[in-house]
Amino acid sequence: MRGTLRGLSSALALMAASPTLARPADDPIDPAPTAADWRAITALPDWSGSWSPNIADQNAQIRTNPVPWKPEVQLQVDHWTAEEQAGRPKGLLIDCLPHGTPTFILITHNALEILYSPGRVTILGESDGNRLRRIHTDGRAMPDDPDPSFHGYSVGHWEGQTLVVDTKGILPQVYLAISEAVGIPNNGDMRVRERIHLIDPDTLAFDLEVEAPNILTRVWKTTRLYHRKRQRSHEIVEGVCRQGDFHDATDPWGNAIFEPAYQQDGNILPSPEK
Repeated sequence: MRGTLRGLSSALALMAASPTLARPADDPIDPAPTAADWRAITALPDWSGSWSPNIADQNAQIRTNPVPWKPEVQLQVDHWTAEEQAGRPKGLLIDCLPHGTPTFILITHNALEILYSPGRVTILGESDGNRLRRIHTDGRAMPDDPDPSFHGYSVGHWEGQTLVVDTKGILPQVYLAISEAVGIPNNGDMRVRERIHLIDPDTLAFDLEVEAPNILTRVWKTTRLYHRKRQRSHEIVEGVCRQGDFHDATDPWGNAIFEPAYQQDGNILPSPEK
């Protein structure tokens, strides 16, 4: 054991003395933002407040600008639509998994908030605790092969008052959804381009171009609208999608805990006495 610890100590010392061993040469360090970087944010458009989705417009977009599914995929969409209408919805967005891009923007019923910081725009969403997007605006290029994730890797730049965003590296399991019960996994190679801009002082538009070659016949262009709410009662709140699966309880030491609950006739009930 003593020899193992001595070897580990030597390796750590070598890494500390040799930055090239501790950090890959192609992994640049972001410098700390300067006062000028923070002042530059004041020139960006005012996207403060909470933004609530226009759900009626979401539904109208799906009706009037349908997704160009491939024929074999349309059969799946028709099946899940019929299941939803029959009272047997699939339930796409479950188990606290993030909705992912672009579903996060396309079908959400919850508010979002947009934060500026030097070199980054961050979008926070309400409800499931996993609605977080980072859009890098520091001039970096899109990686050739970004690590796949639910929201993908997003780089953006400003064209006047419009944020132009390109997103790649989206997990193939992420749905392209038209409702919370109807959607198809993108099955890989999905790319999303967005132009985010105000169309009036309190209406924010997300113009999307969705490229999903494994399920679509062509690029799908669509728009989603969000309306600003400045009242404090509309501030986004914490959401934990599995919290309803537990109930308040006390452990043998008197500590407040969450205890798994069970369902009976569709209702969450305290766990039966053992």
